[in-house]
Amino acid sequence: MKRTALYPGSFDPLTNGHLDILKRAVQMYDKVIVTVAVNNQKKSVFTGEERIELIRNSIKDFDWAGQVEIEQFTGLLINFARKKNVTVLLRGVRQISDFEYEFRMALTNRRLAPEIDTVFLMPDEQLTFISATIVKEIALWGGDLSSFVPDNVATALHKKFSD
Repeated sequence: MKRTALYPGSFDPLTNGHLDILKRAVQMYDKVIVTVAVNNQKKSVFTGEERIELIRNSIKDFDWAGQVEIEQFTGLLINFARKKNVTVLLRGVRQISDFEYEFRMALTNRRLAPEIDTVFLMPDEQLTFISATIVKEIALWGGDLSSFVPDNVATALHKKFSD
């Protein structure tokens, strides 16, 4: 039986921390579905389609890229997981404040869908300080993004903020 996990997030933008989680996830699961959450009430830098393309281009040269599917979704995550017949949600946690939020979400998801478990993964310790918010702030001011995001994401961010 193939083991499949769902890795949800806004990925606005994809960071090296996200990539680190994804690299380890494909070692644990046969397939990982990266789900790009689209929240129309939240102001995003990139559209859902742009985020999917940035992720796809960021992983295309990795030998494990074939184990990854990338999709966009709106609505309740557990409904999407059920639709995909997935029983594991992957969540990255960088620090205690992330864990507190993610723990509440995991308990809520368990209440709504007891058959779906949440697995927490921590990025490499050198990446724990990276957040999409920090990355966007650096990009806004034209800073060097090379240690925070893949090259294609850095290029796309600088283009967005220079327009």
